[in-house]
Amino acid sequence: MTEPDDDHDDHAGEVEGVTLTLSGQTIASYDGHDGAWTGELEVEPGEESAHIGVQFTDHDGHAVALGSDFYLQVDVANESIAEFEQDTPGEFGGHLHGGMEGDTEITFSLMHGAVGSGHADFVTAPLHVHVHEH
Repeated sequence: MTEPDDDHDDHAGEVEGVTLTLSGQTIASYDGHDGAWTGELEVEPGEESAHIGVQFTDHDGHAVALGSDFYLQVDVANESIAEFEQDTPGEFGGHLHGGMEGDTEITFSLMHGAVGSGHADFVTAPLHVHVHEH
């Protein structure tokens, strides 16, 4: 189903995936076509990761330019195991904090509208998160 593209600021329709980067390296990527992640997130209990960048990508894995009315929402299944902290609400990235040892899942949503009250245009499948001592 295709819709006429009369709003050139709204590119969420092109979004098919997500790339997570840490210190310039891709640590995990999501293919919306397959509904599958490659990679996972790891952090030690009591530790905080460096900033993780979250980029929404098109079918070819290229970054999609999004208007200012889009933001990122991150949901962690069990926040006693891990938390994802955004420096600025809605920013496309943040830090992963390790809580207690264990495994949980994290979901990334591309939201459209005002931060906190928008609707999801794209939601990933849950990504596995390991919290353990190395």
